[in-house]
Amino acid sequence: MKTKGLSKNKVNVITLGCSKNTVDSEVLMGQLSHGGIEVVHESQNEDFDTVIVNTCGFIDKAKEESVNTILQFAEAKKKGWIEKLYVTGCLSQRYKDSLEEEIPEVDGYFGTMELPILLNRFEVDYKKELIGERVLSMDTHYAYLKISEGCNRKCSFCAIPLMRGLHKSRTIESLVTEAQFLARKGVKELILIAQELTYYGLDIYKKRSLDVLLDKLSEVEGIEWIRLHYAYPSQFPLELLDTMRENPKICNYLDIPLQHISDNVLKDMKRNITMKQTQELVDKIRERVPNIALRTTMLTGFPTETEQDFEMLCAFIEKNRFDRLGVFTYSHEENTSAYKFEDVWDDEEKNYRQQTLMEIQSGISYELNQNKIGKTFKVVLDRTENGIYYGRTEFDSPEVDNEVVINTDTYLRLGDFVDVTITDATEFDLEGVVVKS
Repeated sequence: MKTKGLSKNKVNVITLGCSKNTVDSEVLMGQLSHGGIEVVHESQNEDFDTVIVNTCGFIDKAKEESVNTILQFAEAKKKGWIEKLYVTGCLSQRYKDSLEEEIPEVDGYFGTMELPILLNRFEVDYKKELIGERVLSMDTHYAYLKISEGCNRKCSFCAIPLMRGLHKSRTIESLVTEAQFLARKGVKELILIAQELTYYGLDIYKKRSLDVLLDKLSEVEGIEWIRLHYAYPSQFPLELLDTMRENPKICNYLDIPLQHISDNVLKDMKRNITMKQTQELVDKIRERVPNIALRTTMLTGFPTETEQDFEMLCAFIEKNRFDRLGVFTYSHEENTSAYKFEDVWDDEEKNYRQQTLMEIQSGISYELNQNKIGKTFKVVLDRTENGIYYGRTEFDSPEVDNEVVINTDTYLRLGDFVDVTITDATEFDLEGVVVKS
């Protein structure tokens, strides 16, 4: 970093963790900007004098990254390269007292619900009328839309409710307003996120209302794709499937974290669903929304996961052939109900199980992608590097799923949709040529 004084009153916001944190940072930057504060996101120019680190506290690796980032900027403050350092987000919410003691160089720690208090440090008043307005951290044609905060579930391995509180839906009106704002900024794809999408509306409308919200969002001019992330499987609202099938703006894509399949493990995880119910749900989704791409997440190395339970999980993945799969290893989190179990599996065994599941999925992904060769898909153009364009089909979410690689001499505009015929495929990506009109 350069010496301080290059630019006073410029705030650099650093975002760690999930897409929900990205939205929180964008809201924070919007409030600061309207308050007259110059703000940048993860700037490499080194001309800022204040840093706000928006932390993640989900699992051990995320916590370690957050702590290391705080320490990095604490050292920069000691050397006089920055003047102020603030910390917010999940790690700060969960470990504020110990962080204040261990890293006293930080000028203030703020929890996930303390945005107005953080803004006061900059003499900026929180403006409710700005709800729905954000400073987008990425110059892209897609944006995340957080439809609720918190979670009412009691999954035994998860510390999210400790950091984010209970579920609180946003109103349909506020979400439509935000979608309109994003569309005016050039956003064409909305990615709906929450700790649990399918619980949406129960608290304020007394019924699950995600299908109603989707219909309203699809009416926003300029929005062409709407994508769903983090749908909880227990008590899944089947009417949502009809909306997905009938509304052309809803991508044939669903991220539904299943976590496990063994009844014993599901019970100890407090997932409120059985193996039989899980399989029936997967079958119903595929039956009612033909051609849907299913993404799921599994958690392995849970304290009560036996070798037999793990073999059942492997067999389930092989049978159901998910389009996308992510695997986490269990993290022993204090104050969760699973903490009462002995963390019996060491990192080597956990990593072995994770790698085994991903190897199974790698073969499945390769076969599914090979089946796409010769077919034509609508593709949104995300980025370009060295004359090569990279895009996605509706079956892929940014940053975590496949890309379509397009090598062409023709100029293409990022954010546009083009038809692409697939010519080759690996387990990770597709290659194709643009269909000329």
